[in-house]
Amino acid sequence: MESWLKDFFAWLPAGWTYNLLLGLIAFGESLPAVGLLVPGSTLILFAGFLALHGKGVIATVIAVSTAGAILGDLTSYFLGARAGAPLLQSRALRRRLDLLRKAELFFTAHGGKSVFFARFVGPVRGLVPFVAGCAQMRPLAFGAYTLISGILWGLAYPGLGYLAGASWRRVELWSGRFSLVVALLLVATVLFVWWRRRLRRKAARKGSESLQRPEKSPNMPDLQSEQKDEKS
Repeated sequence: MESWLKDFFAWLPAGWTYNLLLGLIAFGESLPAVGLLVPGSTLILFAGFLALHGKGVIATVIAVSTAGAILGDLTSYFLGARAGAPLLQSRALRRRLDLLRKAELFFTAHGGKSVFFARFVGPVRGLVPFVAGCAQMRPLAFGAYTLISGILWGLAYPGLGYLAGASWRRVELWSGRFSLVVALLLVATVLFVWWRRRLRRKAARKGSESLQRPEKSPNMPDLQSEQKDEKS
């Protein structure tokens, strides 16, 4: 083991204190305002790297990181649902209005899927669950997205640090590749939603033209069923 790692290990807490610290890091990154100050993903990634070299057990690191991420998202959602308006007037969030607006637009555009993808997007990670709470997103749907994304995040970041831990450069490389995969999934989702909405608008225009020229449209679609499809 390199000397700098030995010195670093001696500086870090041990046992349950160390695991609690990792859980608090994952938890804090998921909170509005606090998450902008805590580089949780990088630290959890580094914890996986340290586990390879004997600092902690990788299974425990994954467990506490996952639990912290899920509890943090649920807390952020609860804060938005119960105290969203007062917190939006607080000094800490008023300084981040631009970022809050981006998180709001992200949530408005993608709904529940934004809760999943935001877990892997640093700047809005702690804000989208808060915005979802302010928007009164259904708790069951939010919980499902949070559970899936939290488990994947808790597995991926410490796991990448552990598997690529032969050198820190490899950790950074694989972290970048993982982020790229998530970004590509997000782009694919956006394109799919855009394509589906375009098809629906085209179908709505055709239905409107049929209403204006009923004599040329003997098979005019049922307007009520089409409106239901638009709402669904």
